[in-house]
Amino acid sequence: MTSATLLSVRIARKTLEATGVYSYELHSTTGAALPAFTAGSHIDVLLPNASNAATNGVVLTRQYSLCNPPSETHRYCIAVLLDAASRGGSVAMHALQVGDVLQISPPKNHFALAADAQQHLLLAGGIGITPILCMAEQLAQDMAAQCSTQPTEPAAAVASAAFNLHYACRSRERMAFYQRMASAPYASRVQFHFDDGPTTQQLGIAALLQQAAPGTHLYVCGPKGFMDAVLGAARAQHWPEAQLHYEFFGAAVAATASDGAFEVQLARSGRVVQVPADQTVLQALAEAGVSVDNACQQGVCGTCLTRVLGGTPDHKDLYLTPEEQEANDQFLPCCSRSKTPLLVLDL
Repeated sequence: MTSATLLSVRIARKTLEATGVYSYELHSTTGAALPAFTAGSHIDVLLPNASNAATNGVVLTRQYSLCNPPSETHRYCIAVLLDAASRGGSVAMHALQVGDVLQISPPKNHFALAADAQQHLLLAGGIGITPILCMAEQLAQDMAAQCSTQPTEPAAAVASAAFNLHYACRSRERMAFYQRMASAPYASRVQFHFDDGPTTQQLGIAALLQQAAPGTHLYVCGPKGFMDAVLGAARAQHWPEAQLHYEFFGAAVAATASDGAFEVQLARSGRVVQVPADQTVLQALAEAGVSVDNACQQGVCGTCLTRVLGGTPDHKDLYLTPEEQEANDQFLPCCSRSKTPLLVLDL
């Protein structure tokens, strides 16, 4: 991001939505309409690192999904869970108050609704409800529009907007936006699941996926364990990869015994940069004076995605699909490494 692309917004409302979860309503500081967005979009938020006095003045960039209806341009709404293992972002967000001004990016979408889906199955775990809620709002709006403009058409005419939403959480107290969904016009399409509730209402992932009609697209967001369980079950049932859509919020990059030193060559200049075993490619490039746009530094947002022209990457990200990783023609230098002594990058 450059300063020219940033938007200045003010916190107009801060609301406690559930245990440990605040929502924030953001308005433009100029009063102008905000850039339009689509369901599944997120914004990058620039934050001071308030979690560590030793890093005062360091600006963090965090990604937060928009959870208000995409038809709205007067505001952006996000929600943030206070993470016990916070790297500073959620702590900084929770310290903010109404009236505070933030710098944000225009909306980006790496988690869009599929235009060719016959049905949409939306699964959310915990704070993963934020992009899923936005999708539900959009699909419900689309269904209403299709029904009002084509009232005599058969049911198939609105099939592309048909959806069901399942929201799983540890307890009712931790479930953000419960009342909003329970009282929404699409409430009959939403089912809530609580870990501490009766077993009869808990989410049965495998059975739910088996019941899905052909042409259904699956969307999942939430804690990594939840997402791994959903995606693992879908792949075990041979769901086509093109029908699986997901967005990870963050995950620790696992170190392995094979994480040794290697070199990267910058194809445009021929320059070679050493990457020590204890550094990421992104860190080594930065020390060499080579700037690569980045944000999450955890392999989930895709900001630093870089083309690979030679060598074989050791993928550690959660952004690329398995097929994209197998192609080995791009990687994320914030977390991924190299299986070969030399990796040639399109830089």
